[in-house]
Amino acid sequence: MSIWWSLRLRRDAASVPLARRLLLGTMETAGVDPDISYDLSVALTEACANAVEHGGGPAAGTAGDPAAEYRVTAYLDGEKCRIEVSDSGPGFDRGPAPHRDGPLDVPATAESGRGLCLIEQLADHVHVRSRPGLGAVVSFDKILKWREGALLGVS
Repeated sequence: MSIWWSLRLRRDAASVPLARRLLLGTMETAGVDPDISYDLSVALTEACANAVEHGGGPAAGTAGDPAAEYRVTAYLDGEKCRIEVSDSGPGFDRGPAPHRDGPLDVPATAESGRGLCLIEQLADHVHVRSRPGLGAVVSFDKILKWREGALLGVS
């Protein structure tokens, strides 16, 4: 058995706790180890906060404007959880290889970029796709641990 859900959320700070609570509730119900649930919920919070802050242009915010929204999708199966947060904003430049899959070099004094570094620390695998002018997608996954008698746990 597996669980997946997808949300289309308004680019508003109030949407971030909603996504986090839905993830935590799903994991609690399924029987995921609380430490794993916490790590993934913090990573999701960072990814959502990035989408809210950077996922649209200055004119974004009107109803029906794709830049006024972002999408969160979560998949839980017997072995792992994969989360994807996508927006249709301006994207960003990650340097010479914007589609690369690997750790970010972010100076401690940088004003931005630390959220992605935190996600990389909390998840087992992180992939960031950014297409400047077309949006960004942050996806990450983590191997799950299960509580005894968990609904979805691997036997």
